[in-house]
Amino acid sequence: MLLYLINPDNPLVSLGKGNLSRWNRYTVWKPLGLLVIAGLTPKAWEIKIFDENVQMPDYTSLPVPDLVGITSFTSQANRAYIIADVFKQRGVPVVMGGIHATMCPDEAGRRVTSVVTGEAESVWSEVLDDWTKGRLKRVYRGTHESLNTAPIARHDLISEGYRFGSIQTTRGCPLSCNFCSVSAFNGRHYRHRPIAQVIKEYRTIRENLVLMVDDNFIGTRADHIDHTKELLRAIIDSGIRKQWIAQVTINFGDEPELLTLAAKAGCVGVYVGFETTSAEGLEEIHKKFNIRKIRDIKQAVRRIHRHGITVIGSFIMGLDVDKKGVGREIALAAQRYGLDGINVMFLTPLPGTGLWDNMKAKDRIILKNTPGDWRYFTLTFPVARFNHLTWSDMIAEKDVCYRTFYTYFKIMQRVFSGIYQRRNPFPILFSNLVFRIAALRLDRKVYKKYDISPGKKTVQDMAGITV
Repeated sequence: MLLYLINPDNPLVSLGKGNLSRWNRYTVWKPLGLLVIAGLTPKAWEIKIFDENVQMPDYTSLPVPDLVGITSFTSQANRAYIIADVFKQRGVPVVMGGIHATMCPDEAGRRVTSVVTGEAESVWSEVLDDWTKGRLKRVYRGTHESLNTAPIARHDLISEGYRFGSIQTTRGCPLSCNFCSVSAFNGRHYRHRPIAQVIKEYRTIRENLVLMVDDNFIGTRADHIDHTKELLRAIIDSGIRKQWIAQVTINFGDEPELLTLAAKAGCVGVYVGFETTSAEGLEEIHKKFNIRKIRDIKQAVRRIHRHGITVIGSFIMGLDVDKKGVGREIALAAQRYGLDGINVMFLTPLPGTGLWDNMKAKDRIILKNTPGDWRYFTLTFPVARFNHLTWSDMIAEKDVCYRTFYTYFKIMQRVFSGIYQRRNPFPILFSNLVFRIAALRLDRKVYKKYDISPGKKTVQDMAGITV
């Protein structure tokens, strides 16, 4: 029995994929969810995993599989449906899961044989059993179960084309940011995988650089952080010498012991979701955690730096409080904080989020020709009406932000500052060059290719619209 597991291409995300861009292997991540599904699949199945963001297969020239599984974020949904049509026309049943299918099950159900909503671990064996009996259900509803029995992902099935390995140690997010669908998909209860199981899987990863894909690697409460410390001690004791990066909240900089353990365990970088520079903005997106405690962000970043860890800040542009000048404001704030890099995204209403419900109710979502327009929901495209900024303003503000922060002079300042602080300068130089290239070169190619510019008579002709 032959099973294909497919991660669809998104042409806006992977414009430079394959041999077109040497940076692509640094900017695409392994489809870990598919590796977990592979770990759940009995040995009787032969499994082939295809990540179209690394290489585009010719499915018509491949052996006809018995079953196809597709995962998809919203921005990949249209491509997922095209792939599904290819296999359904050949008589192959197609099962679709992932966050988009979970949030839009009726839409997905019209294009595939079966839809898996939520976390697939609780239902995948049922899916395979029903397939053997020739009676696949239209919908399988996964539940939020304990991670004590979660399988080890099959990292052996896919390796080429990536700079980073990946692993997940927790699921769920106790925060309730209105732009994020993590709590709707994985729940708000913060669940840990058994430490011994994490270490066992960690050993199977071939790459020496690893991404901890947890939405918040350390959590928000004291007991969350205590568990993280236990995990870090186990990584240290294991003797595994890999370097890794993780997504954390700014409270990472409040814990001296946590920082020491993270550095010893191989942490070389963290992404911190600052989202906005204003308290009003944090209130708007319901991320009150960032302002719950009065904190000197500059000092928190310095404490992280002292342990040799690079800090990249994530920001969102397009909040209702944002006005012209927000791009420069973000860049200057990031410089004051002493951040090593920034990643700026446009406020994007994704299905399943509170932001989606709010913007849909107010008819503020412009790109509504779905599923085709889903490809624009990449967080790098303006897809809605904004309070004080037109679409053209948004693109211009992001350009100003990156041009202010990522000058070559300032990049070299950060590199030499890292050397002075006895930090590895390579992650700083690398991350700055990747973001500069992505923002000032690849983004422009994408906007040009998809007619994202003022005056174009396309769906983006609404570039001058504001509320």
